[in-house]
Amino acid sequence: MNMLRSVNMSRHSVPNLVVAQRVLHKMASAARHFIEDETGEAMVGLVVPGGKTGIDTIYVLDTISPDDSAVRQLHTFQQGDERQDEIIWWLQENWRVHREHHQGRSSRWDVPLRYLGDWHKQPGFMVAPSGGDQRTALDWLDDDENGMEYLLAPILTLGHPSTIINAPPNANFVMIPQADDLHMRVDFWYIHRDVRLFQPIIPAVYPDEQLPELAAYPWHLVNQSRANQEFALLHEDELFTSIVLWNVTDDPPLEICLMTARMGADRVLLIITAWNYPQQPPQARVAPFTQLEAAEDIYTVFEDLWAASTPVPDPPGWKWTEDRYLVDYIRALEQSLGMKSSSKPLGGMGQHAGEPGVSAADVVSPEEEAQ
Repeated sequence: MNMLRSVNMSRHSVPNLVVAQRVLHKMASAARHFIEDETGEAMVGLVVPGGKTGIDTIYVLDTISPDDSAVRQLHTFQQGDERQDEIIWWLQENWRVHREHHQGRSSRWDVPLRYLGDWHKQPGFMVAPSGGDQRTALDWLDDDENGMEYLLAPILTLGHPSTIINAPPNANFVMIPQADDLHMRVDFWYIHRDVRLFQPIIPAVYPDEQLPELAAYPWHLVNQSRANQEFALLHEDELFTSIVLWNVTDDPPLEICLMTARMGADRVLLIITAWNYPQQPPQARVAPFTQLEAAEDIYTVFEDLWAASTPVPDPPGWKWTEDRYLVDYIRALEQSLGMKSSSKPLGGMGQHAGEPGVSAADVVSPEEEAQ
């Protein structure tokens, strides 16, 4: 490290750190599930400016596991899949809507929800980040596209004897009881792109009820087997489908909405599913068909269709059960509404659900769509 980096260390105070109790519970659960192999998860939370003190406070509110594509071996762990990114974006969008609803109210939580870094489990009693961890962190921080100045990098280790649980007040680790009178240990580390070295950061663990609660995860990301089956059935039924996240009820969580139509249809169905579908039944709106261009912004199209749409009651005699699918609901709606064909082509309505390019991982934000 050169002299410039050494001087920079004195200019950057290590932030305060608050960790929600639920985060430690989720860490412990993941560690129990992968006893022999390394594992880890991404963390999200808030960074609240320090005000008079000038020292920020980081609040870790959730930790998000990768999907089955993660590489977990005795001395190796790699994560960062699309599902994990989509859940982070889902939480950020719902938090943004929550902030908009509380605009004008004085609240220390009125800051964006952010990705904060990753924690991972290491073998034995390796309680500090490795040289590889440091290189990975610095590569991430040096990438201007990520727009981050620092990362958290907690290290989780297992099998610590109870004789070391009495940590000093300024310790950067916490101990959590396991079976057989052993303990899980989580050491918290922080790295700033100017300092270039991992520094210990002292955690304060808060009860969940004292911290903001984030939105529940949506069905299409949690229950991927159900989502894949739903999209495959829509494709088999020759329905064109596009997916957006929309604020239907004017209160988060957001809804997962599908624009659906058949070739030559004279109307478009907007199918609304809640985060906990299929436990909560779908709803529908119908809008006149509008000629679409392939290059049109999908959120602009949906907004226009939504403004022109009207709610649709469930078909006579229809009863939703969790073993039914969206395609069943759409067929019943089409029959009830007497939906007719048109000679107009669908144009840019969308791809067949289930084809490459239309899946749970392809739901994008309005900001992403505009880029």
